[in-house]
Amino acid sequence: QVQLVESGGGLVQPGGSLRSSCAASGSFFRINVMGWYRQAPGKERELVADITRGGAANYADSVKGRFTISRDNAKNTVYLQMNSLKPEDTAVYYCNARIATFNVNDVMDYWGKGTLVTVSS
Repeated sequence: QVQLVESGGGLVQPGGSLRSSCAASGSFFRINVMGWYRQAPGKERELVADITRGGAANYADSVKGRFTISRDNAKNTVYLQMNSLKPEDTAVYYCNARIATFNVNDVMDYWGKGTLVTVSS
């Protein structure tokens, strides 16, 4: 009953920028933490950044100072602004949301299908 839909991936040159968004829809009581993960070929899926409802953000060391996560609670949407992109940022980026259903004791992690970010000359 919950769907996360990402958009905003694509092909960019090193040093370029992209802005991805992820909108949640469906039946739920509240979205708690939202975040972005990524998975590069041959690597484990890793946290890129996450953000609480109140706007407290955490970032992986590899993206600090380059990426900015934000959210619009009224739109149930989280954003990831990616600046100064490097080839090593190439990965499938997945939206994640920890969501409480109408039974507020039921909390689950939901995932988007992923959006591909390729950083290459």
